Amino acid sequence: MSNSAPHNERSRQILSAIVRAYIESGEPVSSRSISRGHIESLSSATIRNVMADLEDEGYLYQPHTSAGRVPTATAYRFFARQVAAQATLSGEDQGWIRSELAAAKTTQEIAERAGHILAEVSRGLGIVVSPPIAKTVLEHVRFVLLPDGRVVVIVVSTGGSTRDKIIRTERVFTQIELDRTGEYLNSHYGGRTLEAIRADLLTRLANEHERYDLLVRDALLLCNPGILEDGSTQRVYIEGAARIAAAPEFADQAQIREVLVAIEEKHKLIALLAGCIDTPDPVHVQIGVQGIDPAGEHLALISAPYSFQDQSQGTVGVLGPMRMHYERAITAVAFVARAFSETVDRS
Repeated sequence: MSNSAPHNERSRQILSAIVRAYIESGEPVSSRSISRGHIESLSSATIRNVMADLEDEGYLYQPHTSAGRVPTATAYRFFARQVAAQATLSGEDQGWIRSELAAAKTTQEIAERAGHILAEVSRGLGIVVSPPIAKTVLEHVRFVLLPDGRVVVIVVSTGGSTRDKIIRTERVFTQIELDRTGEYLNSHYGGRTLEAIRADLLTRLANEHERYDLLVRDALLLCNPGILEDGSTQRVYIEGAARIAAAPEFADQAQIREVLVAIEEKHKLIALLAGCIDTPDPVHVQIGVQGIDPAGEHLALISAPYSFQDQSQGTVGVLGPMRMHYERAITAVAFVARAFSETVDRS
């Protein structure tokens, strides 16, 4: 998020009040409503002057000369940054989220419930993306030979989640060789990510004593995340599509069509949420979303990584109109990410 902010405390207070009022009402905000409802010690005239300055600085715009002001994307960025630093989730929301997730019995149910929770609090899309296969913690792996020589790779990860992928390898395996390789990986590398497994196998091959070890070479070939990874190996759980389609901000059918296409083409959502894993902030907020054109300029994305056993990382997030209840959405995303990790660890 940009670090742009109004230059003095009064302007910051008034801008926060305007953004909050617009989020609640969806109507242009007047100086009188701010004076009456939010900052009683300031006159309407004083607030009008500050609002004019904020408009000049790019935080507000006036849809009509006789109307109040509406926040710009820059104003939402400022507001979301303020919220991220100060807001806390209510005890009631915390209890509700924990009880919803605790009722789930499988990793898939946990992900579905997490998406539903985030859709409810944001009034947008609740999204949960499973970890990329390179970050998957291996519990068990199995290889099955197909008649045409291709290999089915079945990876069971922590929490019982199963992924499978059909690959074509550089050499033809027998089922006995595949079984031997699977036994080797399961006995030596349970509880480690495929990324870490591959790094260790490469180290072993660099060792003079194991340089020509065919078993290590086979394991390295069959556990290559570059071969195994594609959009189909990452699961995406989405809740709230009907709600976002009905949002008044999307009266333009072309805009909502682009959002629905992004929902259908799940690789776009995976790419959008992947960026939050490498950011230093615990919650990543993007006002104006790149990758969904042209509707993205009117959207906000709030996301956070979740992990379990301190290794594999997926993402949770909400995607919705800029006019979003940021306090509740940001704190809920952060809390769901933590609670999701805790619940998966116990499952």
